[in-house]
Parts: sequence; C-alpha cells; structure tokens
Amino acid sequence: MRVVIALVLALVASAGCAPSEAEPFTPSDLPAGTSPQGASALPSPADPARAAAPWVETVRVAPGVRVVVEWPAAPDADTTAMIKVLRDYFAGAFRAVTSEGRDTGYLDVVEQDAVGDASSWVRAFLDRRRSVRGTARLYALNVSAVSGSGDDRGAQLDVCVDESRMRLLDASTGKPVARQPEWTRKPFLQAAAMGRGDDGGWRIRLFRHAKLPDERAKGCLR
Repeated sequence: MRVVIALVLALVASAGCAPSEAEPFTPSDLPAGTSPQGASALPSPADPARAAAPWVETVRVAPGVRVVVEWPAAPDADTTAMIKVLRDYFAGAFRAVTSEGRDTGYLDVVEQDAVGDASSWVRAFLDRRRSVRGTARLYALNVSAVSGSGDDRGAQLDVCVDESRMRLLDASTGKPVARQPEWTRKPFLQAAAMGRGDDGGWRIRLFRHAKLPDERAKGCLR
C-alpha cells in the first residue's frame, strides 16, 4: 500500500493517502504525558515550559496497544495541528483494527484518495483475521515543505516510524503469528502530504514512505 516517498509539493494540492501492506505504526515507551483513548495530552498555554521543550505523549488505543509521539519543542499552531492529525490517524487506524472495523474515526482526518487507501490498509488486517499488540512510536516530526497560503496552504509532515515493539496477531487466538512482517523490525520514514479541508482543518491527502537502506530512512536509526 505504501509507495516510495516523493517530496514533491504538487502532491500536497491533490493527492491521497497510501499506507502500505498491512503495516502499522511506531514503538518504544517513555513515561510522559499519557492520553486515554483518543484524548490528547498537549501542553497548555498555562504550561509554557513544557511547550518550549521536547516532550512525549502516549495515546492508549486499546488494551495493550499504544501510540507514543515524541513532540518537537515549541511547534507553531499549524505544525501542532498537523501533528495531531497524524497522531489521530495512526491511533485511529490501529483502533479500527483492534475493534474489528467498528471504529471508523480514522476516516475523519483523511480526504480525497486517502479515504480509500486508509480503508484498504485497515481492511488488509481484517480480511486476514489479523490484529496488533504493542507500542508504536512517532518521532523526528518535521514540516519539510509548505506551499500556498491561507485556506490554500499545503504542507508535508515527515515522521520516523518505529513499530519494532508492535506484534502482528492472529485475531482468532490473540497470539503473535509465527512469521512477523518486516515493519516489526526496522524503522522507516513516513511523509504525509496535508491540505486544508473545506472546514479549514488539516487533513491527510497522501502518504509516502522510505525504507532502509534508503538514505532518507537512515535518519530514523538511533
């Protein structure tokens, strides 16, 4: 489902999201701001010290499933909004998988072709009777490109994704499958092209990714 990353601003204006082969999103855990199902633990204006420094947010997706976000220091309003969209997509897609497709909240943050691509990503798990358990980690979040202005503004948000603490499960038994997929072993670089929806909110229109040994993905090693 994911296709090779292409940092082309033209994509921001028109594209759709393309996750790839039943692949989830990032891991590892640090004790930090923890969100219950779907809630955010963003720093508030009353907590400027936290907002001005990098911090870690944990979103509980389902029992045994979490998404950890390593927030950059002092993101501006648009960057904050885009990170929240990407976080909600990752958490929401996993929630759709663990709920056997009943939770479709992840579709609220995608538009255009991304709607079909995101649905296909979830369906790949459900059709094979697969689920997930573990922690996914999003880090090195960075707005790498912008275009336009105002309501026509588009942007590309890059993120490193580490899913090595995720495990693919047989949904019938709840046990890990014997042969774990590649995404459970190596981090990769994900790029999300975003644009503003009719309501002025940011939404994902296109996903691209680069896997090791691609040079762009080597920056995700640590």
